[in-house]
Amino acid sequence: MNPFLSKLLVDVARKKLEKKQANNQPISKKQIVPLVRNFQVELSHAIKEYIFIIIGVFSAGFGLKGFLLPNHFIDGGATGISLLLENITSLNLGLLLVVVNLPFIILASKIIGKKFAIKSIIAITLLAFVVHFVNYPTITEDKLLIAVFGGFFLGSGIGLSMRGGSVIDGTEVLAIFLSRKFSLTIGDVLFLINILIFSAGAYVLSIETSLYAMLTYLAAARTVDFVVDGVEEYVGVTIISNKHEELRLMLTKKLRRACTIYAGKGGYGSTGYSYDKDIIYTVVTRLELAKLQTEIDKIDGKAFVIMGVVKDLKGGMIKKKPLKENH
Repeated sequence: MNPFLSKLLVDVARKKLEKKQANNQPISKKQIVPLVRNFQVELSHAIKEYIFIIIGVFSAGFGLKGFLLPNHFIDGGATGISLLLENITSLNLGLLLVVVNLPFIILASKIIGKKFAIKSIIAITLLAFVVHFVNYPTITEDKLLIAVFGGFFLGSGIGLSMRGGSVIDGTEVLAIFLSRKFSLTIGDVLFLINILIFSAGAYVLSIETSLYAMLTYLAAARTVDFVVDGVEEYVGVTIISNKHEELRLMLTKKLRRACTIYAGKGGYGSTGYSYDKDIIYTVVTRLELAKLQTEIDKIDGKAFVIMGVVKDLKGGMIKKKPLKENH
């Protein structure tokens, strides 16, 4: 790491420890090193996540201004609502993107976390600026190409933003919330929301435009699946580490996430003998995965982490205890 940045992190860690210590005892290097390492992990993860968000925003902007907007097409979700309102009012699309997504972001701050909501506000605001100020060329006037590739670039933007721990289309948040309240999957909720949007599009614009909008939505949805394996899917995470007790406490105390502990035995250790260890298993949503990975790296950057998509869930605490930010 850059020496200047390293020194800055050490100074920040020292000041933070001095505030916590009631007496004026000197701060030891042993106290500073773990805190500096945590700062380094958080910083590196934040940089990577914001790179995803920035690339995603410009990709979504290209899909909107290079394909959909010049040809009066709409999409599903909050973006589709914004495009529909832009077609029937004189309001700017950038402003509509912020206004339409705002209620969903407020909801996100309650069910996912304030950090996630803040990142989403930043991503949506950046998208609004890109749509308003960046001049993309109009790529084609062929309706089929507009629907397919407009959906592809928009879906790429949504997916990359989600990889960065945010959303630029808030209906996924509403779908997560409603799925917890009713016996529906997130996919079912998104489908019902988009039926309403496409029906409104058929009434306000035309049936043909609405049909092309469905094709755009399908292209975008498949692209999102390709980028992030689907917002509606849960991820089963298995963690194998010598620091299993610290990881267990981090999950249950800091993140308030339920987990299961398996008694395991290593097949071959560094000394050539097998050894006992606890294996941790937990389930999180795709939106919560970035936060969990950051916390694991803080404790053990060499932990063996296995992640797999979970298609169906029943019972347990997964829907009752959403991942919380640590404040």
